[in-house]
Amino acid sequence: MSTPEAEPAPAAEGAATAGTPAPGKADPWNDPRLPWHGKPRAADILCWLGIVLSGCFYWALLPLRVSLVGTHPVVAELLNGSTEAIISAAAFARAGDGTLAVVVLAAIPGLLKFDALYWWAGRLWGERFLMLLPGSRRVAKHSERVQRAGRKFTWPAVVLSSFLPIPRAIVFVVAGWAGMRLVTLLVLDLIGALLWAGLLTGLGYTLGHHAVVAAKTISHYNWWFTLGIVAVSVLLVVRSQHRLTAVTTDSAGQNGG
Repeated sequence: MSTPEAEPAPAAEGAATAGTPAPGKADPWNDPRLPWHGKPRAADILCWLGIVLSGCFYWALLPLRVSLVGTHPVVAELLNGSTEAIISAAAFARAGDGTLAVVVLAAIPGLLKFDALYWWAGRLWGERFLMLLPGSRRVAKHSERVQRAGRKFTWPAVVLSSFLPIPRAIVFVVAGWAGMRLVTLLVLDLIGALLWAGLLTGLGYTLGHHAVVAAKTISHYNWWFTLGIVAVSVLLVVRSQHRLTAVTTDSAGQNGG
């Protein structure tokens, strides 16, 4: 009786490795510059699209942000809730143009508009997305401690996010990463926004006429101020890209080793 011949060794090895990628071929989705692992889900794409659009909104708003401060500060508050807009609106209110209640309430939409989006990014991607944000390196060093502290850290951090010397987006990413519920985030964020808007409203009301004159001067030279803001923003983006490139290189070196 004849026995089946054994499959040649090269053919057997080829069949075994047919389904695995070649050693030199990297997975195109496994990129440290992307916040997700592997192929993105629908939620990943939607959240990433929202963040991209928020960046486009920021850049598109730059010329208006400066020009509206001395002409329509309440509109500027509604659009971006900037510090200078709130102070200017309160100063105009003291001069009889508007009320303090409108100044405080108008700041809320501008301050809160993208906070839940960054909270969602923290829920989806955690530390991987955190490391992509400018100014996050100091926070990332203490990420384990933040995770252990839980609400003892995240609750006060969300309330005081406008007062902290770090980008607010970092706080909301950390809150989402730590598991904070959306309702809790919105309530704490609203409390913090009211505190911040109230403080700036009081400052603007105290400055009064001097703040009005300064705001009108800024609006008069709005293109120069806009160019200055653009230059600083570009420098920050370039710096962040250099850091991200270094992280990517280190990661590739570790994978290659």
